[in-house]
Amino acid sequence: MSKIYEYFGLIFLFYANDHKPIHVHARFGEFESKLELVYKDGKVVDVIIKRVVGKKHLPNNKLDDAIRLVKSKGDDIGVKWGQFFGTDKNPKCEKITKKI
Repeated sequence: MSKIYEYFGLIFLFYANDHKPIHVHARFGEFESKLELVYKDGKVVDVIIKRVVGKKHLPNNKLDDAIRLVKSKGDDIGVKWGQFFGTDKNPKCEKITKKI
């Protein structure tokens, strides 16, 4: 597991056994959702929300925050994904303290 962002109580991470498509897991307490990034011409054009088996889905307000972060950090998430799964290096976790 590699934590890549902290954002107002939300934790964004990759799991070591994850697979494509590129996605992040967003946790808030006992809640967790998966956010898949949809790319077109190298840019994030959409985020698809998926439920995580055995976890409660993020509350709507936290899910909205997670979507905003993932859309704004899509390029960086792709780079961190490549680092983590391509080179086995843990990307540095970024703590974001300003609302997106």
